[in-house]
Amino acid sequence: QVQLVESGGGLVQAGGSLRLSCAASGRTSSDYAMGWFRQAPGKEREFVAGIICDGTSTYYADSVKGRFTISKVNAKNTVYLQMNSLKPEDAAVYYCSARRLMVCSRSYYYAGESDYAYWGHGTQVTVSS
Repeated sequence: QVQLVESGGGLVQAGGSLRLSCAASGRTSSDYAMGWFRQAPGKEREFVAGIICDGTSTYYADSVKGRFTISKVNAKNTVYLQMNSLKPEDAAVYYCSARRLMVCSRSYYYAGESDYAYWGHGTQVTVSS
C-alpha cells in the first residue's frame, strides 16, 4: 500500500506560479508511475502530467505543456508539479496518483484514472483573474 498526501495549493493571481508536492509513504521501495490529475467544479477529473519512475519519461496534457513541469525526488519520496503562467481555467482540485510498475520503461504512459491504484485527497488551486 502507498499513501499519498498533496500540499502546496492555494490562491494565486493569473500569470503566477505554484508548486504542488505529493509525499508518498508506505511501500515506496518499488517502482511507480506517478500522475497529477485535476477536477474543476462540474467537470470530469482530467489528466495533467505523469512521470515514470524517477524521470525515465514525463508527459503532459496539451493544455499544460510548456507551463507545468512534473519532477520527482526519490530520496524524499516526493513528486512535484511546478505550475507557471497559471490561468483561471487551471483552477481545480489537484490530485496525486500512483501506479506500481514492474519495469521502468519509456514505452508506456498512463493518462487514465483507471491506470492508477493509489490516490491522494487533493489540494485546491484557485486562480484569480
